[in-house]
Amino acid sequence: MNPLLSSRRRLLGAAALLGLHPLMAGAQSGAWPQRPLKLVVPGPPGAGSDIFARLLAVNLQEALGQPVVVDNRAGANGLIGNEAVARAAADGYTLLLSPSSAIAINPVIQPRMPYDARKDLQPVAQVGSAGVLLVANPATGLRSLADLVRAVRAQPDRIVYGSWGSGSTGHLVMEGIKAEYGLVMPHVPYKGVSPLVADLLANTIGVGFVDIASPVPHIRAGKLVALGCTGSARGPALPEVPTLTEQGYRFDVDGWYGVFVPAGTSPAVVQRLNREINRILATPEVVQKFAAQNMPRPPLKSAEEFSATVWRDMDSWQALARTARLRVE
Repeated sequence: MNPLLSSRRRLLGAAALLGLHPLMAGAQSGAWPQRPLKLVVPGPPGAGSDIFARLLAVNLQEALGQPVVVDNRAGANGLIGNEAVARAAADGYTLLLSPSSAIAINPVIQPRMPYDARKDLQPVAQVGSAGVLLVANPATGLRSLADLVRAVRAQPDRIVYGSWGSGSTGHLVMEGIKAEYGLVMPHVPYKGVSPLVADLLANTIGVGFVDIASPVPHIRAGKLVALGCTGSARGPALPEVPTLTEQGYRFDVDGWYGVFVPAGTSPAVVQRLNREINRILATPEVVQKFAAQNMPRPPLKSAEEFSATVWRDMDSWQALARTARLRVE
């Protein structure tokens, strides 16, 4: 073959590739998303994370131009759903909406985690800051944290409390309360919020920590009594319910709901998701819907700011776990 012709062909080929490369790169960067997205919720239908995920999914679908399907994967205090996302392809099509307990608390108290949240998950956006509610069946006669402390001290072991899972936020907070006030209260861990609320309504169990959203209708109907909430501020749907801090309990770390993707997901996809989610959360309609579910106005953090919140909270929960000498049951 003529060396000059061969060289010319190589140069033409290289030029063609160089010419096509920006177009290909542009297509790749603009191609996402080209198919439906899955939003994994590590809780059952009706739980707080599920309620907020469905509100977010409807609006995110409109923003991205692709269906966003909510996939409930409940169990093991969020480990099942969170691990599924941690092991998923980092292609931007599998998202996670998780409560803080499943991300920040599990690594503190689980002796053998099936994944490493710091290495396997990428924080995207904080959907909201939210505490948990301490509620009781009206038949107990309890109306405040002080009532609970007096009742338990008078008859240790008589009052049993429930949480939506071993290692959940409610479990950890109640163990901290027990440690601070010297209380003896057996713990019954449920597999999710829904069965816990059902047993609280039936007075099968007298007291429990639940998420901020699912019990609101029952509290308004007088079927449950809210004794207090964690967090730095009262919930917008239940402004009459004081925080536990107002009632003298010293530990205060806000819980949160957040969106995550598998580690290694394109930074461009992470930033696009953060931008779209924050835009959705800032709309008056969504703010109003979240407030109706007792969710305070979202903080609208960048992905980097949310990451800092997640890892900082791990340290705070670890301190509480040490104080309460907590272990998974």
